[in-house]
Amino acid sequence: MAKQGQTTNQGLDGLTVAARDASASGAGKGLPPVHLWNPPFCGDLDMRIASDGTWFYMGTPIGRPALVRLFSTILKREDGKHFLVTPVEKVGIRVDDAPFLAVEMLRESDNRGRLLRFRTNVDDWVDCDSSHRLRFKAAAGGGLTPYLHVRADLWAKVTRALYYDLVDMGEERVVDGRPMFGIASGGEFFAMADADQMRAGL
Repeated sequence: MAKQGQTTNQGLDGLTVAARDASASGAGKGLPPVHLWNPPFCGDLDMRIASDGTWFYMGTPIGRPALVRLFSTILKREDGKHFLVTPVEKVGIRVDDAPFLAVEMLRESDNRGRLLRFRTNVDDWVDCDSSHRLRFKAAAGGGLTPYLHVRADLWAKVTRALYYDLVDMGEERVVDGRPMFGIASGGEFFAMADADQMRAGL
């Protein structure tokens, strides 16, 4: 069993204090440099991010958006697992699907042409481009589920409503000799599926 650290012993209050201290070291967007921190693992915390983006602590939803936003700034993914990280400790949490949800989309343009901008459920704005790519995964109920790269191997699941908007603005292009259906944004083309599959009503 993993050794329990100060954060896991003190629960949500201890984690909140640690997260505030860590966020104080952030710059620019206010995001702390979690990629530079490699503290000891202090055990798993009974915290879960559900597939709809809701954060739970000990089975109870965390109802304060500001607190969820704070925790999201110290989120890190390593070897397929998610952790909350401060300079002195790291605790594991469970993520059912993706840690973020893309809930709003703006269509803009720049010198690369169309630019899609997405807002996450923690109020981060992410430009969809070569650094923040879209990927598509087959959905259990049919169709596809898009995911947007937010930062450092952390992804946002795009809501179903926005998925339909993406389909409406999609286009066909030849990729590696194959006609593909996808989305253009930020000077990149993100292939969604074979054009023939989309015509068949994927």
